[in-house]
Amino acid sequence: MIEKWKTLASEIVFNHKWYKLRKDLVQLPDGKIVDDYFVSVRPEVVIIFALTKNKKVVLVKQYKHGSGEILIELPGGIYDPETESPEEAALRELNEETGYSGKVVKIAELIDNPTKDTNKIHLYGVKNANKSGDQHLDETEAIEVLLVSIEELKTMLFQGEIKVSGSVAGAMLALHKLNID
Repeated sequence: MIEKWKTLASEIVFNHKWYKLRKDLVQLPDGKIVDDYFVSVRPEVVIIFALTKNKKVVLVKQYKHGSGEILIELPGGIYDPETESPEEAALRELNEETGYSGKVVKIAELIDNPTKDTNKIHLYGVKNANKSGDQHLDETEAIEVLLVSIEELKTMLFQGEIKVSGSVAGAMLALHKLNID
């Protein structure tokens, strides 16, 4: 039987508005002690699979400094659960990054890196997304909005043009759960 580890002590060893690192003292089920297990305390994330009335999927293309690459992915971003719901965050992020809006429906909750990160990815879908305004980008964002057909999306996924893990999993789940061919 699989058992949870016991956390005996925790301390934040690095605390910045964009990143927190926690050091845990844990006891494994066999009694062994690990005194320096590090965990990234990360903000919650929303990702949105938006499909327009013309059956085009809304994607974003932008530079991601962590990987050093220009990547294509589903729109999304971080949010604070104390100030907004994941549904509100999904709609906000979709509108900010793409200028699109619509009625959001929950598709799934994913865990990106359960070994070292605390956050979850909340995946939402929007059918019949409509262009409701301009992008409202953060100062570090330069985003190109792409509109692709379902077939183009599938090709991009299977050929590795979309390689951000949350976007790959999110797109595949959305296609299935929203019954999109």
